[in-house]
Amino acid sequence: MSTFIGQLIGFAILAYLAVKYVFPLIGGLMAKQQEAIRVSLAESKTAADKLANADQTKAQMLADAQTEGERIRTDAQSDSIRIAEQLGEQAVSDADRIKALGASQIESMRAQQIRALRGSLGADAVNRAEEIVRAHVADPAAQAATVDRYLDELDSMAAGSAPLPSSVSLNLKSSSRAAVDALVSKFESVSNTVDTEGLVGFADELGAVGQLLRANRNLSRVLSNPADDPGAKRTLIDRVFGGKVGAKTAELLQTAGAARWSSEQDLGPAFIYLAQVVLLVRAERLGAGERVEDELFRVGRALDSSPDLTQMLSDYGQPVESRLALLDDVLNRGGSTHQVTRELLAQAVELTHGERIDLVVNDLAEVAVTRRGELVARASAAAPLTDAQRTRLTTILSRIYGHPIALKFDVDPELLGGLHITVADEVIDGAISSRLAAARIGLPD
Repeated sequence: MSTFIGQLIGFAILAYLAVKYVFPLIGGLMAKQQEAIRVSLAESKTAADKLANADQTKAQMLADAQTEGERIRTDAQSDSIRIAEQLGEQAVSDADRIKALGASQIESMRAQQIRALRGSLGADAVNRAEEIVRAHVADPAAQAATVDRYLDELDSMAAGSAPLPSSVSLNLKSSSRAAVDALVSKFESVSNTVDTEGLVGFADELGAVGQLLRANRNLSRVLSNPADDPGAKRTLIDRVFGGKVGAKTAELLQTAGAARWSSEQDLGPAFIYLAQVVLLVRAERLGAGERVEDELFRVGRALDSSPDLTQMLSDYGQPVESRLALLDDVLNRGGSTHQVTRELLAQAVELTHGERIDLVVNDLAEVAVTRRGELVARASAAAPLTDAQRTRLTTILSRIYGHPIALKFDVDPELLGGLHITVADEVIDGAISSRLAAARIGLPD
C-alpha cells in the first residue's frame, strides 16, 4: 500500500512538472511552427501570383524595349545627319586652312630659296671679285697704285683739320682731365730743379704714390671729394705722406687734393701717368726721346705678336722680381736697348695691376710721341711703301689733324691693297680686304 501511495505521489509530481514546464514549452514550439507554416503558405501564394503575371510582364517589357529601340534608332538617325553636316563643314574649314597654310609655306620656301640663291650668287660674286683683285694686286705696280689712289682720297679729305686726339692712356671725364692737366703743369714747374739722375727716384716716388692711391680707395675718395675742407686735405696729406716722399711729390699731392676729380678711381692712374712722364722727360734730357719712342713701339709690336710673353708679364699674381727678370732676359736677347727704355718697361711691369702689358707699352709709346708734340699714326699696307708714299701720307695726315705725325708702318699682305690707318682712337680703313669683308657682311642671310 505504501508503495502505491509513493508511486501516486511521484506521478502527481511528474504531472505537475509536465503541466508547469513541459506543456508551455511544447505549446510555444507548436505556435512557432504554425506561424512558419502560415508564412510559407503566404509566400507560396505570392510566388504563384507572380508566376501567373510573368507572361504579362514579359509582354510589357518587350513592348517597352521595342519603344526604346525605336527612339534610339530615331535619335541615331538625327545624330548621324547632324554629325555628317558638321564633318562636312569641318572638312571645308580644314581644306581652306590647309590651302592657306600650303600657300604660306610655298611663299616662305620661295622667299628662302630666293634669299639663298641671292646669298650664294652674292658670295660667288664676292669670291670672284676677290680672285680678280688678288690677281690684279699680284703685280707690285698695281698694288702700289691702290695705295696712290687711296692717298688721293685722303688728300680730298684733308680740307679741314681735326683736333688733337688724346694719346694719354687714361679714360677720363672732363673734371679729371682738367685735374691731370693741372698736375702735369705743376710737374713741369717743379721738375726743372731735379737733375737728370734724380728723375729716376722722382718717378719711383710717384709710382709708389699711384699704387697706394689705387689700393686705398678711402684715401683717394677723401682727396678727390670737392666737398671736403681743403685745409683738412692738406693736413691729411702731411700726416700720411710727410717724411715718406720728397717735397716735390708732396707738392703734386697737394695740387691733386685741391683739384676737382670726376671719380676717386682716377687719382691713382694719374700719378702712375706722371711717373711715366718723369722718365720720358729724363729721356728728353739725355737726347734720346726719339730712340726711346722707337724702342717702345718695337717692344709693343713684339708683345702684340707674342701672347704668351704678354700673359707672363701681365700676370700680377706672380712675383714682380720674376717678371722683371723675364723682361731683362727678353731685352738682353733683343740687342741694345736704351737705359730709359728699360726703366720705362720695368716701371710698366711693376705698376701693371690687371692690365695687359702690351696695351700699356703701346699707350706708353703714344705718350712719348705726344710729349714730342706729335701724333702717332699706325699705317698698314700689303707691301712696303715707297719713300714718296710715306712722305705724302705723313703730309696728308698732318694736314687732316693739324699736328706733326709720327708714322709707324707695318706690312700685312692680307690687306691686299690700300691702307689701314689708326690715329689714337680713330680708324681710317681703306684696305681692299676691308671693302671685300664689308661686301660679304652686306650679303643677305
